Amino acid sequence: MNPDSHAAAAASFLRDAERTGWHDRAIWFVRQKRDIAARSVPEWEELRGLASAIKRHTMSHLALYLEAFERSARRNGVTVHWARDAAEHNDLVLGILRARGARRLVKSKSMLTEECRLNPFLAGNGIEVVETDLGERIVQLAGEEPSHIVMPAIHRKKAEVAALFHRTLGTREDPDPAYLAEAARQHLRGLMASADAAMTGVNFAVAETGAMVVCTNEGNADLGAHLAPVHIASMGLDKVIPRTEHLGVFLRLLARSATGQPVTAYTSHFVRPRPGAELHVVIVDNGRTAQLARDDFRESLHCIRCGACLNTCPVYRRSGGHSYGVTVAGPIGAILAPGFDLAAHASLPFASTLCGSCADVCPVRIDIPRQLYRWRQIAVASGQVSWSKRVSMRLLGATLASASRYERAGRLLRRLLRRVPRLIGHPALDPWSRSRELPVAPEESFREWYRRERRTR
Repeated sequence: MNPDSHAAAAASFLRDAERTGWHDRAIWFVRQKRDIAARSVPEWEELRGLASAIKRHTMSHLALYLEAFERSARRNGVTVHWARDAAEHNDLVLGILRARGARRLVKSKSMLTEECRLNPFLAGNGIEVVETDLGERIVQLAGEEPSHIVMPAIHRKKAEVAALFHRTLGTREDPDPAYLAEAARQHLRGLMASADAAMTGVNFAVAETGAMVVCTNEGNADLGAHLAPVHIASMGLDKVIPRTEHLGVFLRLLARSATGQPVTAYTSHFVRPRPGAELHVVIVDNGRTAQLARDDFRESLHCIRCGACLNTCPVYRRSGGHSYGVTVAGPIGAILAPGFDLAAHASLPFASTLCGSCADVCPVRIDIPRQLYRWRQIAVASGQVSWSKRVSMRLLGATLASASRYERAGRLLRRLLRRVPRLIGHPALDPWSRSRELPVAPEESFREWYRRERRTR
């Protein structure tokens, strides 16, 4: 993949200035709701500290808590499966479905199954997969992938959704959100009622009780899981927490960080299968233990997938989630993706201003900028950046290392900015200037002014 792949994909998104503008505003609106919700909790920073400490402890004793969760779940009558990677996860799910003769699977939103590319795998094996989360159903009907962890279809306008539903569901082309939501509800309920199996993700898995906690706002996970005779929960091994008392810490942080809500509308605890039904959980590694072994990046496994870092990131807001080319976009995705394949995703750690806002809003206090900077160092050291960037960074380093060279370069650039500003700021040469104007170049630097003032006095 091109080492500047994110920049190229982002440029495509930026060509639609209207979409870029409202996408930025919509995402920022959610960030502002998060701020209001956080300020309403006096002990917010204490909760963040507790969540970080719980995650750090759990990741340091991961095998202990995973084994405890397995024992608790098995006592409850849950069938526990382990998957080393995406391929094994998908094969296990297909095996469960085939053993029950299932032909239709209804799914609640799960970023792990997106990561494993489960939907196309099952479709290729004759299983109909129906996404029941409204945003996920929109992108599924559009033949797209989610662009956001929490709001999968945030890149789509109401009018586009109305046209999509008209084309695929036969509804009238009405962009009213209430009408569209009701049309989706009626469409999905029939599919859920006739499903052979249901699948959900897992937000938190409690080692103490074996409970799998699923947080949703639409109730689709509950309806699907309670109607179908088979429920399969897909769970990343980083989702485990020690005890039920710890769950309250994360639940108070999750919804407020994600959407600015005090709590999600539905917080469901799946503990045991109902009589006559089956409950399976597939615990997936898929590179997580490798990330855990990297001291510089193990903190990324603390992530609870709230999306707060996406909502505050100026790069994500202006370039859209699909420009990242990975399941989890934004700052946290730019840390996770290189751990899976650095050569393919070397550009992502550079898709950040390193402003630190992502660390400020992270509910579990992941130091995202530090990890992004570390991945940049690794990418450069392994030759995964373009020659032009390597050369320009060496020149910049040499310039900044010498006061005299820095001053001479400053004088030269000020002259160029005064004489050829349109050339230097041309969008073809510098995409940054598409939505910004270069400042007027000063006649002299601060140092030059200071020296002149001292001579005058």
